Amino acid sequence: MSAKNQTAAARTIRARGTARVKDRRLAGRRVREATDRPRGGPAGSKDWRARNIVSRVLSVLEYVAQANRSVTAADFSADLDVPRASAYRIFTRLEQERVLIPEPGGRGYSEGKRLCELAVGVLTNSVRYGARHRILQRLVDALRETCNLTALCGSEIVYLDRVETDWPLRMHLSPGSRVPAHCTATGKLLLSLLPERQMNDLIRAASLRRYTERTITDPDQLIAALARIREDGVGVDDEEFAAGMVAVAVPVRDENGRACAALAVHAPAVRLSLEAAKQHVPTLRKAAAAVSALLR
Repeated sequence: MSAKNQTAAARTIRARGTARVKDRRLAGRRVREATDRPRGGPAGSKDWRARNIVSRVLSVLEYVAQANRSVTAADFSADLDVPRASAYRIFTRLEQERVLIPEPGGRGYSEGKRLCELAVGVLTNSVRYGARHRILQRLVDALRETCNLTALCGSEIVYLDRVETDWPLRMHLSPGSRVPAHCTATGKLLLSLLPERQMNDLIRAASLRRYTERTITDPDQLIAALARIREDGVGVDDEEFAAGMVAVAVPVRDENGRACAALAVHAPAVRLSLEAAKQHVPTLRKAAAAVSALLR
């Protein structure tokens, strides 16, 4: 490697390290703001000791959810000024309960299956369901094709809401249904918007099953495809999950700007080509913004 390339690589590593620290500090600040706790010195530890176990666990879950990358018990302890031993006990128990899962190589924790299912359940059965469903219904009325709202849960996406078109030729999937992320428009979009290392680890650990002749099953090819999707901000499914079906997706972002869900339109390719579906992206983005407003 040339000296120029070595310098560029070093800068990239430093930038990623700086981004990680910033995300951790931001997560810590948000948790402190949410619970009205000041940071610093003995006050943080004293406040922690005065709180019950439920409050402590909630602080950990808030921290993990808002960090936007894997975190460790040591990160939590340092950023919120709480006893390290106590933080380790809670992280370990949450791992045992499948609420948190360790990242490959012991590089921290991320959301586990139970936490994802809890989040999906809240979104699916939210009191805002009626307003959200009406947004989807208006979108279907405008596009005359099936539209859905999904969230990422591990290597799968879960349907939170869905409105079917009245065309006789369509794919039926009800809210709560799960489909693979690696070959669907919303799944690939949400994967592409994960932190790079988390995305890579998830893809390389997943079973990239082939569903059609167009399904991408090679991890390196999928990562390259996701890089293009991240740049475009639009997910596509070009008959990769079901032969003859295409889809286009856009992100739904929460109040912090993170992609917490995705909104998609899909249809048989004989009725709506992929290129024609892409023409609906501005309409999809407008509907996604309306759904995002409900989350604030």
